[in-house]
Amino acid sequence: MKKPILRILVFMTIIILFSQMMLMAQAGRGVGRLGGVVVDEQDKPIVGAKLVMTYLQDAGGGLKLEATTNKKGEWSFIGLGSGRWSLSVSAEGYAPATQEVTVSQLEKNPRIIIKLKKASSGISIIQDQASLELLDQGNAFFKEGKYDTALAMYEQFYEKNPAAYQVLLNIGDCYREKGEIEKAMEIYNQVLEKAKTDQAMGVTMTAKTLAAIGLIYLKQNNLEEATKYFKQSVDTAPQDEVVAFNVAEVFFTNQKLDEAQKYFELAASIKPEWPDPYLKLGYVLLNKNDIPKAVEYFEKFLKLEPQDSPRVAMVQQILQAIRK
Repeated sequence: MKKPILRILVFMTIIILFSQMMLMAQAGRGVGRLGGVVVDEQDKPIVGAKLVMTYLQDAGGGLKLEATTNKKGEWSFIGLGSGRWSLSVSAEGYAPATQEVTVSQLEKNPRIIIKLKKASSGISIIQDQASLELLDQGNAFFKEGKYDTALAMYEQFYEKNPAAYQVLLNIGDCYREKGEIEKAMEIYNQVLEKAKTDQAMGVTMTAKTLAAIGLIYLKQNNLEEATKYFKQSVDTAPQDEVVAFNVAEVFFTNQKLDEAQKYFELAASIKPEWPDPYLKLGYVLLNKNDIPKAVEYFEKFLKLEPQDSPRVAMVQQILQAIRK
């Protein structure tokens, strides 16, 4: 009886600490600074590029900050809190780019160089900048499980920006969550076809779409078919740690712990300095009741995570709980 009780106590501790962490990090504000430059494929500065920083560790939806590059292509943000942020960049005539960054308030953050590729069609993918609000609204409604409303937002955005085929993936996801599998597959296949001619983002979109199809089969408890598509997704972008991480997240959410462990470990091997896979591996091993291995991964996470991050305190308290 001791092991089940231990697992329950650990689970309750994690829930409490996670809630505390969210309260500490909800604003996303602090004294951190981040800056860099946006350039084209010839390393020439891009003037007037729009950057959006979104705080990823806030249960309330995340603080969002905006900036624009100057004549030298330079940009900067101040007043940032510690933790993970999403940094998205868009500019007229270029394919947009998004990456995740970790901000520290105690140490100087490295300068980030963002290289944008010309849009494959030769025109801006986002033709109506104001419609980006529709995309944000769609994402918020999707997160809340309001799939019909999210679908309407995404479709309005696509109507205003027909070159931005990437939003079809979001549309397919809405149909999948609504249970309209045939329609979802139809949309996903459209994305795969359009990605074939997209030199800028084709590989990434193909990998994401294959993973989305894999999730359909996983929801149908067809693990064999799901695994096939997830493997194709990772094989399409074998050096993309985010693809491997996202596949692992899907398996973990669906309590396929062995598969989740495999892909979190792959993400860690691709980018060893990224703390997030080690954190998730700690959770996976806790669920598998392998306490020594969970401790090992949590300790690796602590070595890589900025020490002023609220996640550090959370993991330290988890370690105290499971070491007793």
